[in-house]
Amino acid sequence: MDELVSSGIPEDGFDGLAAALQADSRDLATFLEVVAAKFESALPGRTRIERSGGRLGRHRRVDRVSLELGDLRFELARSGGAVAARCTRVVRGIALKTENLNLDRWLVELAAALSAQAGASSLDRAALERLLG
Repeated sequence: MDELVSSGIPEDGFDGLAAALQADSRDLATFLEVVAAKFESALPGRTRIERSGGRLGRHRRVDRVSLELGDLRFELARSGGAVAARCTRVVRGIALKTENLNLDRWLVELAAALSAQAGASSLDRAALERLLG
Protein backbone atom coordinates (compact mmCIF):
# COMPACT_ATOMS: atom_id res chain seq x y z
CA MET A 1 0.00 0.00 0.00
CA ASP A 2 3.02 2.32 0.05
CA GLU A 3 2.36 2.93 -3.65
CA LEU A 4 -0.91 4.62 -2.75
CA VAL A 5 0.81 7.16 -0.54
CA SER A 6 3.60 7.81 -3.07
CA SER A 7 1.01 8.48 -5.80
CA GLY A 8 -0.20 11.50 -3.85
CA ILE A 9 -3.62 9.97 -3.24
CA PRO A 10 -4.35 8.97 0.33
CA GLU A 11 -4.72 5.27 0.97
CA ASP A 12 -8.01 5.85 2.76
CA GLY A 13 -9.41 7.34 -0.47
CA PHE A 14 -9.08 3.97 -2.19
CA ASP A 15 -10.33 2.17 0.89
CA GLY A 16 -13.35 4.49 1.00
CA LEU A 17 -14.12 3.84 -2.65
CA ALA A 18 -13.83 0.09 -2.12
CA ALA A 19 -16.06 0.24 0.95
CA ALA A 20 -18.67 2.30 -0.90
CA LEU A 21 -18.66 -0.09 -3.83
CA GLN A 22 -18.93 -3.11 -1.54
CA ALA A 23 -21.86 -1.53 0.33
CA ASP A 24 -23.64 -0.82 -2.95
CA SER A 25 -22.96 -4.37 -4.21
CA ARG A 26 -25.80 -5.70 -2.08
CA ASP A 27 -28.24 -4.16 -4.55
CA LEU A 28 -27.16 -5.22 -8.06
CA ALA A 29 -28.95 -2.47 -9.96
CA THR A 30 -27.67 0.28 -7.69
CA PHE A 31 -24.17 -1.18 -7.62
CA LEU A 32 -23.71 -1.21 -11.39
CA GLU A 33 -25.24 2.27 -11.71
CA VAL A 34 -22.90 3.66 -9.03
CA VAL A 35 -19.80 2.07 -10.54
CA ALA A 36 -20.73 3.22 -14.05
CA ALA A 37 -21.41 6.79 -12.89
CA LYS A 38 -18.18 7.01 -10.88
CA PHE A 39 -15.99 5.59 -13.63
CA GLU A 40 -17.64 7.64 -16.39
CA SER A 41 -17.36 10.85 -14.37
CA ALA A 42 -13.72 10.41 -13.41
CA LEU A 43 -12.32 8.65 -16.49
CA PRO A 44 -14.79 9.11 -19.37
CA GLY A 45 -12.35 8.23 -22.15
CA ARG A 46 -11.48 4.93 -20.51
CA THR A 47 -14.97 3.82 -19.50
CA ARG A 48 -17.43 1.80 -21.57
CA ILE A 49 -20.98 1.21 -20.41
CA GLU A 50 -23.45 -1.18 -21.99
CA ARG A 51 -27.12 -0.64 -21.20
CA SER A 52 -30.32 -2.47 -22.00
CA GLY A 53 -33.99 -1.98 -21.42
CA GLY A 54 -36.36 0.74 -22.53
CA ARG A 55 -35.86 3.08 -25.42
CA LEU A 56 -35.60 6.14 -23.22
CA GLY A 57 -32.14 6.68 -21.80
CA ARG A 58 -33.48 7.33 -18.31
CA HIS A 59 -34.94 3.85 -17.95
CA ARG A 60 -32.10 1.81 -19.35
CA ARG A 61 -30.22 -0.31 -16.85
CA VAL A 62 -26.46 -0.85 -16.80
CA ASP A 63 -25.60 -4.39 -17.87
CA ARG A 64 -21.83 -4.06 -18.17
CA VAL A 65 -19.22 -1.47 -17.25
CA SER A 66 -15.54 -1.66 -18.11
CA LEU A 67 -12.59 0.56 -17.27
CA GLU A 68 -9.28 0.55 -19.13
CA LEU A 69 -6.23 1.27 -16.96
CA GLY A 70 -2.95 0.80 -18.75
CA ASP A 71 -2.88 -2.75 -20.08
CA LEU A 72 -5.70 -3.90 -17.78
CA ARG A 73 -9.44 -3.89 -18.40
CA PHE A 74 -11.65 -4.13 -15.31
CA GLU A 75 -15.18 -5.28 -16.05
CA LEU A 76 -18.36 -5.86 -14.10
CA ALA A 77 -21.36 -7.46 -15.79
CA ARG A 78 -24.78 -8.75 -14.85
CA SER A 79 -24.77 -12.50 -14.60
CA GLY A 80 -28.16 -13.78 -13.57
CA GLY A 81 -28.87 -12.19 -10.21
CA ALA A 82 -25.21 -11.53 -9.44
CA VAL A 83 -22.26 -9.53 -10.70
CA ALA A 84 -19.45 -11.16 -12.68
CA ALA A 85 -16.10 -9.43 -12.09
CA ARG A 86 -13.26 -9.83 -14.57
CA CYS A 87 -9.81 -8.44 -15.15
CA THR A 88 -8.29 -8.78 -18.62
CA ARG A 89 -4.72 -8.06 -19.70
CA VAL A 90 -4.87 -6.31 -23.08
CA VAL A 91 -1.86 -5.64 -25.31
CA ARG A 92 -2.28 -3.62 -28.51
CA GLY A 93 -6.01 -4.28 -28.48
CA ILE A 94 -5.68 -8.04 -28.04
CA ALA A 95 -6.99 -9.69 -24.87
CA LEU A 96 -4.25 -12.02 -23.68
CA LYS A 97 -5.60 -13.27 -20.37
CA THR A 98 -8.95 -12.90 -18.62
CA GLU A 99 -9.40 -13.73 -14.95
CA ASN A 100 -12.77 -14.16 -13.30
CA LEU A 101 -12.47 -12.73 -9.79
CA ASN A 102 -14.64 -12.51 -6.73
CA LEU A 103 -15.71 -8.94 -6.02
CA ASP A 104 -13.31 -8.46 -3.09
CA ARG A 105 -10.29 -9.51 -5.16
CA TRP A 106 -11.51 -7.37 -8.10
CA LEU A 107 -11.60 -4.33 -5.80
CA VAL A 108 -8.06 -5.03 -4.55
CA GLU A 109 -6.76 -5.38 -8.11
CA LEU A 110 -8.62 -2.22 -9.16
CA ALA A 111 -7.13 -0.24 -6.26
CA ALA A 112 -3.62 -1.36 -7.25
CA ALA A 113 -4.18 -0.38 -10.88
CA LEU A 114 -5.68 2.99 -9.87
CA SER A 115 -2.67 3.63 -7.66
CA ALA A 116 -0.27 2.86 -10.50
CA GLN A 117 -2.27 5.04 -12.88
CA ALA A 118 -2.32 7.93 -10.39
CA GLY A 119 1.46 7.88 -10.31
CA ALA A 120 1.64 8.05 -14.12
CA SER A 121 0.58 11.67 -14.66
CA SER A 122 -0.97 14.70 -13.02
CA LEU A 123 -4.04 14.40 -15.29
CA ASP A 124 -4.62 10.82 -14.20
CA ARG A 125 -4.09 11.81 -10.58
CA ALA A 126 -6.71 14.58 -10.87
CA ALA A 127 -9.20 12.21 -12.53
CA LEU A 128 -8.67 9.64 -9.80
CA GLU A 129 -9.16 12.26 -7.10
CA ARG A 130 -12.57 12.99 -8.70
CA LEU A 131 -13.34 9.26 -8.63
CA LEU A 132 -12.51 9.10 -4.94
CA GLY A 133 -14.34 12.32 -4.09
